[in-house]
Amino acid sequence: MKHFSKRFIIGMTGTMLAASLIGCQHAEMQNNTDTIAPGAPGDTPYWAFAGKTGIGTSYEAYLEGKYRDDASTKDVSKVWFSIAQGMITETMFGLIHQAQLKDMQFIVTGVDASGDAFTVKESDIDALTVSVDYLHKDAQGRPLSLAYKITSKDKQGRFSLEKHVFTDPDGQSLFVRAVVKSNVPTLNTYVSANPYINNNGVGDSAKVTEQGLVAFEGDNYLTLQANNGFSAASVGFTGQSDNLVALQQQQKIAQKYTSTGTNNGNVSLLAELGKVEKSATFDLVLSFADTQTASAAQAQQTLSRGYQAVLDAYNGKGEAIGWEDYIASLVPIAQLSEHSADSGKLLFTSALVLKAQEDKTHAGALIASLSNPWGDTVPAIKGHTGYKAVWVRDFYQVAMAFMAMGDTATAKTAFEYLEKVQVTKQTPGNQGDTGWFLQKTHVDGVLEWVGVQLDQTAMPIMLAWKLHQAKVLSDQELQYWYKKMLKPAAEFLVDGGKAKILWNDTQITPPATQQERWEEQNGYSPSTTAAVISGLATAADIAKHSGDSVAAKRYLETAKKYDMQVEALMFTRDGVLAEQAGSQASDGQYFFRIGQDSNPSSSSTINSNNGRVGMNKKAIIDGGFLELVRYGVRGADAPSIIATLPEYDDETMTDELRVKYSFTFEGESGTYPGYRRYGNDGYGEDKISGTNYAEGGKNTAGQRGRVWPFFTGERGHYDIALAVKNNTFNTKTADKIKHTYVKGMELFANEGMMLPEQVWDNVGVNPHGYQLGEGTNSATPLAWTHAEYIKLVRSLADKQVWDHYPVVEKALKH
Repeated sequence: MKHFSKRFIIGMTGTMLAASLIGCQHAEMQNNTDTIAPGAPGDTPYWAFAGKTGIGTSYEAYLEGKYRDDASTKDVSKVWFSIAQGMITETMFGLIHQAQLKDMQFIVTGVDASGDAFTVKESDIDALTVSVDYLHKDAQGRPLSLAYKITSKDKQGRFSLEKHVFTDPDGQSLFVRAVVKSNVPTLNTYVSANPYINNNGVGDSAKVTEQGLVAFEGDNYLTLQANNGFSAASVGFTGQSDNLVALQQQQKIAQKYTSTGTNNGNVSLLAELGKVEKSATFDLVLSFADTQTASAAQAQQTLSRGYQAVLDAYNGKGEAIGWEDYIASLVPIAQLSEHSADSGKLLFTSALVLKAQEDKTHAGALIASLSNPWGDTVPAIKGHTGYKAVWVRDFYQVAMAFMAMGDTATAKTAFEYLEKVQVTKQTPGNQGDTGWFLQKTHVDGVLEWVGVQLDQTAMPIMLAWKLHQAKVLSDQELQYWYKKMLKPAAEFLVDGGKAKILWNDTQITPPATQQERWEEQNGYSPSTTAAVISGLATAADIAKHSGDSVAAKRYLETAKKYDMQVEALMFTRDGVLAEQAGSQASDGQYFFRIGQDSNPSSSSTINSNNGRVGMNKKAIIDGGFLELVRYGVRGADAPSIIATLPEYDDETMTDELRVKYSFTFEGESGTYPGYRRYGNDGYGEDKISGTNYAEGGKNTAGQRGRVWPFFTGERGHYDIALAVKNNTFNTKTADKIKHTYVKGMELFANEGMMLPEQVWDNVGVNPHGYQLGEGTNSATPLAWTHAEYIKLVRSLADKQVWDHYPVVEKALKH
């Protein structure tokens, strides 16, 4: 029994004791029905809390633009993990969206100095004080790898638990070291894991074996092993026979089950690690493979190498190539740190986080977030990607951030990946026109959502232009991709066409889009139109370089035509914000969020969405108009832009339609700006009941979208553009931008320096106890937010907006 210590037999009786002495596999096969866990299929499974305070995976190097075992980093590890509320949560293996584990937590039982028995689980968040830090940092405190130290202190002072978490870069394993310190006479430690094999929480089986605890579904296996074995072990169905109630009430595993038998469902693994006198260290490994034997072997391989060797390889110490090497390869990042307000801590973190959110089977596949928004109330009955999927718009933001921080290899690989998600005649189920890019896909290109968002069709062209300007794409490569991918996209931006795939059967007529950047409304959108015009202007330049002068002329003429329509379609001179929102700043002249007719003076009602009833289009504003400045479609001093800023920045409006909120943070002087997506946004928690977004599968009228931190970056980019335009960019201006927008984004990051999708804005009931400016349970870390932060710092350092396209500005001659 190499992997199980002799302590495993403690507490066993009868045939169970005899079975343990000759191996746990025999225990599985004995005719003792008590060894088969009852209660199938277990409780309804849900995903984990989405507000991650950390994510991790190993760094892997490319070889010829692919992840390969013969690259310099050797065997490619395809394991990702996340941390939330102090616990290890959703852990993926295979493709980046294929969850194999919901969570893994430690449980401490004992008797205190007064003789009172107690049990504390890591999920008892009110019982613990939790802090998150990085194991490997430089002298300035900047993370050099995604290896974590999570410290949980019992609020009654009875014990502390310190976890070190990272993956094995040379195997398919998650390594967890637990250091437990006791301040009471008796203390015992357990570990519980809730597998979600094959990306769902049903259909799993589990058993106790000589090689450890095993969970499996089909040819997907997970094994849990410990360096010193387990004192006792059991498997069961979650909420029914998982022994957690017994631990709570009796401080022990009351009934040991060696198998879930022929039934399957939502299973749990539970093991006793051992008693703790003063302190004890336990090393555990979760390993993954397509067979039970291979999974167990992976765990044993990682444990045999040991904590320090695996951690050093993960970090990139000595001859090993790891995260420290990746950070060192980002040439601009040290200088960029000088333009941050925290000495580069969030900058380094953002670089690591963005690289970690790339799939390793499909190189260049950049996902939106390693989380499932509001996951703790979303059933995990069917496979679900959440935000662990590709949206071309988010993808573009991240690719541009890679360019900004000096990782041109990932930016180029990402661009080349986009071919996989463009609609062609070969796209499964496509019966319509081609050239546009799919709304949302799995990293392997499998279709998920198929709406047409014209900004997502324009952005690959814009990215190609930037890559060519930076000499990342050669002339020959640009010409190849122009014919292969970019020209079909540009043609769709000119002509539109029929989208006919799955549920979608719609005629698209640019610049009107089927969906704008929030995927909720059709019509004329300032942000989408900004991208469409920029996409065509850059396409014209690319066509010219590729010798296609006829197309170049056509694209440029269409860009100019759309440009002439911007204010005519989307800028009102008789707005209603003073009347309907109580705005004290509005003169009635501003860009509205979107319109579904061509008359900017009409009071047409836009569609209802996210539980919110549709309103007069002129009552809804957002920051999309700033994209016109970012790309070069409008100057920062354009009258229509200047006219809209008062409404956008107005905090006197009613909460329903207000966009801007100012934030204060404990220990920091001053206020920091934050913005919602748009007025009347319903993509967030219910302000009346406090329930999660669409909890129970239904929208509610009280749902309210909160503040998104990346808008702070967008607003900061505008201030940079305005200062450049007015020739007022000086040290004082730069310092103000740094300590308003850059620092504001840094303050929105959580303790693990993960930047969220949304933060709490103090509107409505707050059952979760969120602090003002704290990330909610929407999605954290959001790749777009980290990308916007990197680009803002780069723009400040360059004294020029990073996403600016001089070719657009020149073509339109504003």
